[in-house]
Amino acid sequence: MTEKAKILDEQSIGRALTRIAHEIIERNKGIEDVILVGIKTRGAYLATRLAERIERIEGRKIKTGELDITLYRDDLLTKHEDKEPHVHQVDITHDVTDQKVVLVDDVLYTGRTVRAAMDAVIDLGRPAQIQLAVLVDRGHRELPIRPDFVGKNIPTSDDELVVVNVFETDSKDSVTIHSK
Repeated sequence: MTEKAKILDEQSIGRALTRIAHEIIERNKGIEDVILVGIKTRGAYLATRLAERIERIEGRKIKTGELDITLYRDDLLTKHEDKEPHVHQVDITHDVTDQKVVLVDDVLYTGRTVRAAMDAVIDLGRPAQIQLAVLVDRGHRELPIRPDFVGKNIPTSDDELVVVNVFETDSKDSVTIHSK
């Protein structure tokens, strides 16, 4: 892989997350019935950052949770027959029934990860609404899924890869485009 362009640096990621935090509060008229649910790995870290920003803005904690959804498309031993993402662990201690659940992920691409996350949330109860916050929307959807909150839209080609680095796992914050 060859890096073609650096799209977001640490400061621009911070600004995007702050904007998304404000948009979540505004759209939901506060955080009373809202649960932030990060899709592991990087989405969970971004959800934690959003929760911290929302707490600073609102002066109280927002309910949070995590979903561990791993794609096994390249792992033939553990791949589902339908080739869909596999939900491994749900760590949502709050009742999702009648709540507004905001799924948080790093990159929205085909929509299959988000669909699997929605299925996992619905298995826990019937939320009033499921919203989607992503740091990067790169297009190329295979399913009719659209984010409610976007840090940056990055039009890409199919032979490009968007790489999101977060400090918690990669020792730096950045979003870059690479050629395959």
